[in-house]
Amino acid sequence: MIRINLLGSPKPKGKKGPAINMPSFDFGNLGGPMIQVAAVLLIAGAINVGYWYQLDRESKAIELKARVAEQKNRELADIKVRYLDRQRQADSYKRRVDVIDQLRSNQSGPVNLMATIGDTINNTEAVWLNSMLDQGANIAIDGTALSSDAVANLISNLEKTGYFRNIEIKESYQDDSVKDMQAFQFTLTCEKKKS
Repeated sequence: MIRINLLGSPKPKGKKGPAINMPSFDFGNLGGPMIQVAAVLLIAGAINVGYWYQLDRESKAIELKARVAEQKNRELADIKVRYLDRQRQADSYKRRVDVIDQLRSNQSGPVNLMATIGDTINNTEAVWLNSMLDQGANIAIDGTALSSDAVANLISNLEKTGYFRNIEIKESYQDDSVKDMQAFQFTLTCEKKKS
């Protein structure tokens, strides 16, 4: 086993030669235990004061960030209030536009019905319209035709428009009051398709 002497004075083991002495420092008695305790307390106090200053700086930085965040929050709250107000205005405007569009579509409904019926009657030969009654979901059509085939063609043409469904003939009879030609009086009911 190898031994190393860190104290600086070699142990003579029978070898001859000069011994090397290491330098040593002697602080002596530093004033006793009261001065040592006071020094430790002074060092601990200095460390404590430094730590307090560091925490104080961090506290002030956090307060500054909190003030900036509060101001930003107030600005965003104002923006939110303006946004919600504009959103309410936009919703109100949209409701008004929807009501106007609905009124326009309801206004043009009878016009579209009359145009569809008129075009269909005009495109069907030997058929004349005497009256038409809009009953909400149903339409009642009274007319005159020169033949029963003309009435069948009218029913077929009404189905092709796509505006009506369930077209039924209520009655059809030959009109004896017309002497010069053969004439048929007819009554149809048509159910409007839902748009």
